[in-house]
Amino acid sequence: MQRESMEFDVVIVGGGPAGLAAAIKIRQLSEQSGKDLSVVVVEKGAEIGAHILSGAVIEPKALDELIPDWRELGAPLNTPVTKEKFLFLSSKKSFSWPTALLIPQQKNHGNYIASLGNLCRWMGEQSEAAGVELFPGFAASEVLYHEDGSVKGIATGDMGVAADGTEKSTYQAGYELHGKYTIFAEGCRGHLGKALKAKFKLEDNNDPQHYGIGIKELWTIPPEQHQQGLVVHSAGWPMDNKTYGGSFLYHLENNQVAVGFVIGLNYENPYLSPFDEFQRFKTHPAIAKYLNGGERVSYGARALNEGGFQSLPKLHFPGGVLAGCEAGFLNLPKIKGTHTAMKSGMLAAEAIFNKLTADEEFKTSDLPEYEQAYKDSWIYDELYRARNTYPAFHKWGLIGGILFTGIDQLIFRGKLPFTLSVKEPDHKSLKPAAQSKKISYPKPDGKLSFDKLSSVYISNTNHEEDQPVHLQLKDQSIAISHNLAIYDEPAQLYCPAGVYEIIRDDDGSNPRLQINSQNCVHCKTCDIKDPAQNITWVVPEGAGGPNYPNM
Repeated sequence: MQRESMEFDVVIVGGGPAGLAAAIKIRQLSEQSGKDLSVVVVEKGAEIGAHILSGAVIEPKALDELIPDWRELGAPLNTPVTKEKFLFLSSKKSFSWPTALLIPQQKNHGNYIASLGNLCRWMGEQSEAAGVELFPGFAASEVLYHEDGSVKGIATGDMGVAADGTEKSTYQAGYELHGKYTIFAEGCRGHLGKALKAKFKLEDNNDPQHYGIGIKELWTIPPEQHQQGLVVHSAGWPMDNKTYGGSFLYHLENNQVAVGFVIGLNYENPYLSPFDEFQRFKTHPAIAKYLNGGERVSYGARALNEGGFQSLPKLHFPGGVLAGCEAGFLNLPKIKGTHTAMKSGMLAAEAIFNKLTADEEFKTSDLPEYEQAYKDSWIYDELYRARNTYPAFHKWGLIGGILFTGIDQLIFRGKLPFTLSVKEPDHKSLKPAAQSKKISYPKPDGKLSFDKLSSVYISNTNHEEDQPVHLQLKDQSIAISHNLAIYDEPAQLYCPAGVYEIIRDDDGSNPRLQINSQNCVHCKTCDIKDPAQNITWVVPEGAGGPNYPNM
């Protein structure tokens, strides 16, 4: 099939903070030098920001470098952090850790509570003003290659394809976007990035990437319970000592609070449900006091990188680079990745601009200059100092991890003379169901706790129903013969959107996996946690999925 194609100097996949920062930086350099480079950003969400989900407390360090006058230009960072608390929770009580004893990485003076989606919407406006072409609603579904194997660009997915693969009356072929370089900034566990890592062996010399699932709700709460600028983090209940997890409550403007929970996807019990752990977390007296009488406005979920320094892959390959959470630049003890994602996009932009403008007879080539720029930057220093946090919690649990991290960060400033490692990927951590204890979760009360389907409803998730399923099984039988037989099919529980369901005949026989792909919020947890690695998440039609307001 012949597809229409468009030529650009730089193609960027993903309209998140890394991709947009890269686009803006290239155009800034073009304006300063008089050497005009064309840039396009392709984004699968219906609009820029639609699929963006983060806590978020934003450190403005990278934004200060990229757009120094962002305050005058109206960037939506309106709530500086004014107060912070760190709580240890038991099932009924809480203990407040003195903020003076927080490690430097966790102090938020000078940071802002914000909607990352709204910040990306604003960055999209700045991109367009700088001359970037934005293509929202188009999902990058395929990497294109030159005959020599270097990356040529991407193709967007066809629209109007029926579930059986036939073309509907609304069929429209995808487009090819060709670039001299392509920046892949799809976010955590991007499906094109996953394929590129395998093709170019980008992960041969690093630890496996490790992940968490973050589940978030946005609430409007009574004014007397609202403290604009307050940041609350917690550890402990409802997680046990062996399971990594923690919470956030961020008080934004307009009596709104972002409440969320993150659980490491290296958990062992197949009966654990991250969604239900989050729901019962909100019923703790120390948390419920903020939410009682409030209204839940929105819901979403997203996987996030936790591996850090040791899990970073090689960042470059012929014709392209990885940026942002596609590579895994999140700083775990800071619980932040926006500033590092943006900076990585800026470094990629500078390396690409320098390469393209220095070589008038340019031929697609590798870009080790980008990796070197990362090593010379403050991102490297940040992640290096934070490198032992994830392994410490993995090896020694909550208490041991906190004690080790305190010593590492407060006394040695992250420069202990050794580096810990975790070689087991998250999908191998589950114990068989026969060796695990079932967890009885309380029924939702409709006030503080809710069910999955009502949650998906307020995420504004929608997919064209008659389209190929974007959650692909390598082998249909494995869900029953392996996952159900050994682990009681944990997809029923780890998915925060009710996508996976075991159904049976009336007599309880003939179990089979039903995939409710319409519910998918694009969190990528299934692609990560499936114990047989039998599920591959690929992009659905462009503009499908959630549409997060103010998230």
